[in-house]
Amino acid sequence: MKPTRYYTHTSSPIGGITLVSTEVGLCGLYLEGQRHWPRDADTWVRDDEGARFDATLMALARYFMGKDLRFSLPLDWVTGTPFQQKVWQALLEIPAGKTWTYGQLAERLAAPAAVRAVGAAVGKNPLSIIIPCHRVIGQNGSLTGYAGGLDRKRWLLTHEGVELPAMLL
Repeated sequence: MKPTRYYTHTSSPIGGITLVSTEVGLCGLYLEGQRHWPRDADTWVRDDEGARFDATLMALARYFMGKDLRFSLPLDWVTGTPFQQKVWQALLEIPAGKTWTYGQLAERLAAPAAVRAVGAAVGKNPLSIIIPCHRVIGQNGSLTGYAGGLDRKRWLLTHEGVELPAMLL
């Protein structure tokens, strides 16, 4: 049986955000209009009044103010295959202000031949920003895809202090 998922909306400098949580922890952070929106979103229960999202909202506020670019929140891995979850765990190792290529991420996972599968898993990350998939770039330094859109990826990387080449700004 699936755990009940609760949601709320908030605003940010990069647009609207939908937060999703179970009783265990945060299980989703979706940017307005992003690709790969969960199919079961119509079963979520709205929760705008309780304290369920207070820690996440505070952490996001600190992040967007540039006061703390790291997150330490209870997460609940309710979606994804074991491989996807392994990729998402590895994304947590990329420090703020740094980027890895999809190839470096695949190497880190001891799966250098699985670059495409790693890229697909990165694209399905259910916890955008918290699990920093925006820190993964193409082999040639290009921003490549981002489920939340390349403008947001560019904003997030710049916000975190990544110096992007002029052609990417």
